[in-house]
Amino acid sequence: MATKRFGVALVTGAAQGIGKAIALRLAKDGFKVAVNDIASKSEQLQSLSQDIERLSGQASIPVVADISKEVDVENMVNKVAKTLGGLNVMVANAGVVTRSKEMVDYTTEDWEKVFAVNIRGVFLSYKYAAKQMIAQGQGGRILGASSIAGRKAGFETSAYCASKFAVRGLTQSAALELGKYGITVNAYAPGFTKTSLNESFWDDPDSLARKYGIAVPPYFKMGQPEYIASLVSYLASEEAHYITGQTISPNGGVLFD
Repeated sequence: MATKRFGVALVTGAAQGIGKAIALRLAKDGFKVAVNDIASKSEQLQSLSQDIERLSGQASIPVVADISKEVDVENMVNKVAKTLGGLNVMVANAGVVTRSKEMVDYTTEDWEKVFAVNIRGVFLSYKYAAKQMIAQGQGGRILGASSIAGRKAGFETSAYCASKFAVRGLTQSAALELGKYGITVNAYAPGFTKTSLNESFWDDPDSLARKYGIAVPPYFKMGQPEYIASLVSYLASEEAHYITGQTISPNGGVLFD
């Protein structure tokens, strides 16, 4: 039987897709859940927060913030801790992709846009969550979004792949440094999952796999956001106290360790 959990979780990039599924799952698990996204998604965020309270009975607040901006992240964490009573789980889920193009065609602006969210945003989320958890003195769980693209490079996705590889390195370093405080740090690396970022590939996963030089096995099916949320649910739990510094890839068997 699953253990009912108590505490406060914050999920960035929660307005849709994997982030939304994670927020709903953590609320179901018993957490109060703060949900974050950018200003253009504030209505979706407000609706999700209301759904969490209605479906799970858990308290929830929406927090609009740009995680690529340090002051936004610091204020976000402070608001969550003050309003909901602390912070026990940080899920740095927010991420962006750019239009596919070869490396030689990338502009500096393309590159910096991806890294601003996918790695600087994760770093800032880790940093301020860790500061809050250290101050509380109760340990905690920090989780970041990598990707199958952070384990196997793909064609015309160099900035995205590099940013997701970087999340793995950051996660390992943070795990080493924060372990003494009872804080575990792990990353999840989803495979081909049905989200708005890859909707054009839903009916043709083979073409998506070819971008990464991967042969799709006959048993493969596209993942659902809820599959990723179930992994995050476990990594956020007390039972996962012996797991840290890991990047775990739920990918339906298209890429093995």
